[in-house]
Amino acid sequence: MMKSAFSLFALVTVFVLGTAMQNNPDDVLGFWMTDDGGAKIEIFKEEGKYHGKIVWLKEPLNEQGKPKLDKENPDDALKTRPIIGMKLVKDFVFDDGQWEDGEIYDPKEGKTYSCRMRLKKEKLEVRGYIGAPMFGKTVVWTRTE
Repeated sequence: MMKSAFSLFALVTVFVLGTAMQNNPDDVLGFWMTDDGGAKIEIFKEEGKYHGKIVWLKEPLNEQGKPKLDKENPDDALKTRPIIGMKLVKDFVFDDGQWEDGEIYDPKEGKTYSCRMRLKKEKLEVRGYIGAPMFGKTVVWTRTE
């Protein structure tokens, strides 16, 4: 009997600690530096979903000294929008400890990918993919001010 009670206590303790260590939905909010240090992204919540916009670029100007534009975008109407201020990640929902069902846009290629994000301490694993997550690439962003 005592052995069963101890086993139950241990199981409940593991469950409670495991649940306490899971991410909260708003843990992702704030500023993140991209893995290459080239951009800072602000992740914010809007209408119940999580989005991120570019708020800083290491090299914000093009060869002519003007703000960089989204020139690789396949939509001609968007080629003149500035990179700074652009929504880079959008429409994420929090589920089972991660943010998923969102998209990430790569302004260097002008392509949009399905995406999910996982928070591990102060690092955000951002995985863009086509079709299934196994067919993708992960970059790691670092929390910043």
